[in-house]
Amino acid sequence: MNTLRQYSPLDQLVIGFDDLLRATITSETPKIRPNPAISVNSDDLTVGMRRQSACLMRINHSGEVSAQALYQGQAVTANNPRVQNIMQESAAEEIDHLYWCQQRLDELESHTSYLNPLWYAGSFTLGAMAGYMGDEWSLGFVAETENQVMQHIDEHLEQLPELDVKSRAILEKMKLDEGKHASMAIESGARELPDMVKKLMSLCSKVMTKTAYWI
Repeated sequence: MNTLRQYSPLDQLVIGFDDLLRATITSETPKIRPNPAISVNSDDLTVGMRRQSACLMRINHSGEVSAQALYQGQAVTANNPRVQNIMQESAAEEIDHLYWCQQRLDELESHTSYLNPLWYAGSFTLGAMAGYMGDEWSLGFVAETENQVMQHIDEHLEQLPELDVKSRAILEKMKLDEGKHASMAIESGARELPDMVKKLMSLCSKVMTKTAYWI
């Protein structure tokens, strides 16, 4: 008799959301890579600089919440076990980014976005829908998402206060990881998305970034 439980997409959403709560609310710390800013000592920032850095890092934290949901949603609906493994591996590295951003926000005495549950639910749904379209399209969605994330990180690196080298170290490492995820998706057979889809993704991203900057 097969005793393994088969989880529905709704089950996966609940499980994934529980993981998110553990990551963003509880004090439990998973096994993550060392924070790239751990050896950097340069927090001599003015109040205005700290506020600017906090707003930018809050956006990046929300982006990582969305990334977790995106990969979990795609892993649920992926047809190919290899693609599922790619999604799970990428999600594991994204959880590092999530914690690094949260740690930096704590240091800046700020908070994460109050709308993170909304970003999570929406991104999980998008990821699951992309997975249902087929693995090539799902991988194409990953590649385009990561490309847009790298563009945002570049913008944030320009907007960060020059003295905030701690946040800069985190974002630079995140950018390297995002580039690896995009390349991995392309090498695994990602199909390029239509321009209209790319523009819609960019629009949704702008809504999230502008809202998370303040809330």
